[in-house]
Amino acid sequence: MRILLVEDDLPLAETLAEALSDQLYVVDLAEDGEKGWDYVKLFDYDLMLLDVVLPETDGFALCHRLRSQGYQMPVLMMTARDTITDKITGLDMGADDYIVKPIDLGELFARIRALLRRGSPITPPILEWAGVELNPSTYEAHYHQNPLRLTPKEFSLLELLLRNQRRVLSRSVILENLWKTEVCPEEHTVKVHIRSLRQKLKLAGAANDFIETVHGIGYRLMATNT
Repeated sequence: MRILLVEDDLPLAETLAEALSDQLYVVDLAEDGEKGWDYVKLFDYDLMLLDVVLPETDGFALCHRLRSQGYQMPVLMMTARDTITDKITGLDMGADDYIVKPIDLGELFARIRALLRRGSPITPPILEWAGVELNPSTYEAHYHQNPLRLTPKEFSLLELLLRNQRRVLSRSVILENLWKTEVCPEEHTVKVHIRSLRQKLKLAGAANDFIETVHGIGYRLMATNT
C-alpha cells in the first residue's frame, strides 16, 4: 500500500513516515500542497495523509482540487485546530476522516486501516492463493499452515502479487509500489527479492513456479487448477 504524506513540519513528517514504513506502507513525503499535487499526478496512491496548514496550497484547497479532478483515494486530514468548523470544512472539501494533533500512532494506524477497508470493500481481510494465506493486519503469511519467515519487503512483495493474482506485474510497477520515490533502486533489485521469496515459498512446500516469470514482461502467480 502506498501513502502520500503531505506535511511541512519536517520532524513530524519524518516521524510519521518512519512509523508508517514500520507498518509496511510505502510512504512518499511532500512538504507543501503544490508538491503534493505534483506527486498525485505522477503516482497512484492508496491513501493521502494531509495536513491542513501548508505552504503554497493549504490542505483544504488541495483536497478540493483532488475531488474536483476526480481523484478518489481516501484522504485523512491532520490538524492542530480541534474545532467543529474546521472539521466540517475539511469534510465538505472531500476529506474522508479527520485526526487532531498531537497524533496518537495507534489511532492513526486504526483510522488508516478503516479507510483502506472502506476504499476496497471487495478485498478480503486475508489474501489467499493456491495454499498461501497472508494477513495484512497481523503481518503473518503461511503456506498450508507452514509459516513463511519473510522480510518486510518480501512480505510486501507477496501481498502485491496476491492482490493482483494472475495480472502480470512488471519490475517497474513493483518498484513503484514497494519503494519510496527518493530511494527507488534499480530493477535488478526486484529480481533479487523475487528469487528470495521463491526460495522461502519452496522451503514451505510450494511449487518452484508459484511465482511465474513472464519473460520480457514481469511476474505473476501461477495458474490454479480451479
